[in-house]
Amino acid sequence: MNKDVGREVDVEALLVEARTAAEASYSPYSKFAVGAAVLCGDGSIVRGANIENASYGLTICAERSALFGAYSLGKRGMRAIAVTCPGADPALGVRGVMPCGACRQVIAELMDADGVILVDGVGSFGVEDLLPLGFALGA
Repeated sequence: MNKDVGREVDVEALLVEARTAAEASYSPYSKFAVGAAVLCGDGSIVRGANIENASYGLTICAERSALFGAYSLGKRGMRAIAVTCPGADPALGVRGVMPCGACRQVIAELMDADGVILVDGVGSFGVEDLLPLGFALGA
């Protein structure tokens, strides 16, 4: 936990991007907006927000939205992702704002192995911190 993010990542700027992304959330059912921002290898930032659906299985989390969006744009070398849940009830605690298991698996596959996950108000983590012994084909 609290992985050193190094000088190449402007932590506060990436968190601001994630907070801005949360404003685009479509979360009429849970009322739980989430935003994410991915720092790509070329220095660009791609935002994502959670988008819910009445058929809950079709909902997408902000982290996957941002990573899939970046990858679809041809971005590679994802170095960092910032995640924020601006309206989260403090009673949820740290576990209530961490990426879900599906997002952790996608992070492990699409981000650089030494990538950094920044969770707003919690801290920074390495990919392996969030998903030790993650699933991999042919590994």
